[in-house]
Amino acid sequence: MGKTKEPEPAKLFMSLIALEDDIFHQGVKDLRSALGEADRISERFPFDFTDYYSKEMGSPLFRHFITFERLIPIPILPDIKRATNHLEETYLTPHGDRRLNIDPGYICLEHVILATTKGYAHRPYLRDGIYADLTLIYRNKSFQPLEWTYPDYRQKGVIMLFNQFRKKYLEDLKGGEHHPC
Repeated sequence: MGKTKEPEPAKLFMSLIALEDDIFHQGVKDLRSALGEADRISERFPFDFTDYYSKEMGSPLFRHFITFERLIPIPILPDIKRATNHLEETYLTPHGDRRLNIDPGYICLEHVILATTKGYAHRPYLRDGIYADLTLIYRNKSFQPLEWTYPDYRQKGVIMLFNQFRKKYLEDLKGGEHHPC
């Protein structure tokens, strides 16, 4: 019989997609207010692998990734996703279109998980209408995409960025400034 053990806390990250820089910056400010200080904000990546959001949000769209100083207990990911969904609603146009897309997830030593409201074969249900999307796995000293990984998360620059996030996460764990989940 295996013994149960709580997982280490994880490195929280957000993907923010927006057309307007001022909306992005206000979104970062709101996220910092809710979740604490960010320790990294990535460069701007073009979001051009799909036109999924273009009709609603316009184009050209850009994405930034953000990580936070405070590590999180893994079981609170659904709460964070529901909170970011609510935050997105505060940025709706008068016609109900989104101006900001926020996708939270976490990084741990073995993988990258995105929170989503859409179930699928590789997305186990967590709770409260939220699923976990296994997006990248760590193997051979780097994160690796899977057959279902979104094309933008397959980019070399994005994988290099997540490897840097993982390195910072390791430093955070060694620093001991966290609480077990």
